[in-house]
Order: sequence, then structure tokens, then C-alpha cells
Amino acid sequence: MKFTTVIFDFGGVITSSPFEAFNRLEAEKGVPQDSVRRINSANPDDNAWARFERAELDSAGFDEAFAQEALALGLELRGADVLAVLAGDVRPAMVETLDRLKADGFTISCITNNVPAGKGAGMAMDDEKAAAVKAIMLRFDHIIESSKAGVRKPDPRIYQMMCEALDVAPSECIYLDDLGINCKPAAALGMSAIKVSGEKQALGDLGRLLAMDLP
Repeated sequence: MKFTTVIFDFGGVITSSPFEAFNRLEAEKGVPQDSVRRINSANPDDNAWARFERAELDSAGFDEAFAQEALALGLELRGADVLAVLAGDVRPAMVETLDRLKADGFTISCITNNVPAGKGAGMAMDDEKAAAVKAIMLRFDHIIESSKAGVRKPDPRIYQMMCEALDVAPSECIYLDDLGINCKPAAALGMSAIKVSGEKQALGDLGRLLAMDLP
């Protein structure tokens, strides 16, 4: 199979998983581990998080709506607290891989579920991290942000939008995401999907598909 395009999720793939930061926040706030995931998995298409990723809520609206959803589960947690820890740390080997793929003639792109908060597509809260994310984003041939497109993964439309924008068939694409629920629609369209559980595993799987030795 001839691959021409590699499509990356951002948080949890190019950067460390936000779930690690959420667990630290939960410990700080004295709520059970994975409380944020529990809140965000309830009514997943129309909860506060989903609406925020489609830019149907602003930051203040999300803060309040998330707090109400937490309260319904007997938890005290504000949306603003979650946003404060959202941006992960850049994974250098992933950035090196982006440059290697570009140099070898591959099209690289990004589909990210993000929210209209922080600085830039990576939702960074400080200027240094925002600048690092911006430099990474400039490498991509095309980017689709849920908060700008008004559609979010795992809606199949967002993957189709990327194929149309790049004028490629799904079978030419490899898709990487840290959430299995987001890999399934990509695979159903005909993409080769890689579920990312860590940097080394992801680069190993990508390297095998491309017959390349990646860092």
C-alpha cells in the first residue's frame, strides 16, 4: 500500500496526554482519579466538553456547565480548573518525526478536538508553550480544529473534510490518535489507524507501516 499522508491528533500524540495532568488536578482537589474523564464521558455528544469543543460555549459558559455536571455526580470541580492544566508537554521525537516525514515528501496534517481557550490551537496558558505549539503547527500542510470547524471527532465528517482538503483517498492516509473512539471512524473510512498509548509505541507502529526507522 502506498501511503502519501500522515494525519496526527495533537494532544496525547504530539504532546503528552492531558489525562496525566487531569489526574494530578484530581489529586489536588481531593476528587477520585479519572473524575474528569467520568464527567466528560457522560452524555458525550452534548455535554459541556463536547459543546465547548464545537465552540457552542465560551470559557465562562463551560466553567459553569462543567461544574454543574460535576455536581450532578457528587463532585466539586470547576471547568476553569480543567482548562488551566489542559496543554500537555511537547514530545521532541514526535516533532523530529514531523520533520523527517516532510523531508521524505509525505503530506502531514492535524485533526484536533480543541476548545476556544488559552493561546492558539494547543490551548497553552503561557507564552513560551504557545510559541512552541505555533512552531509545530506551522509544519502541517493542513489543520482542522474542532472549535473552528464546528464538528468534532469522532464525527466521521471531520476525517472526510481532511481528505477533501488534501485531495487524498482515505486509503492513502495513516491516522494517529490517543483515543480508540477517534481511531474507529478513521479506520471505517479506510485509513490505517494507530491508537497511541505512548511515544515509543506510536513511532514504532508508524515506522512499521511506512517501512522507516523512526526515532
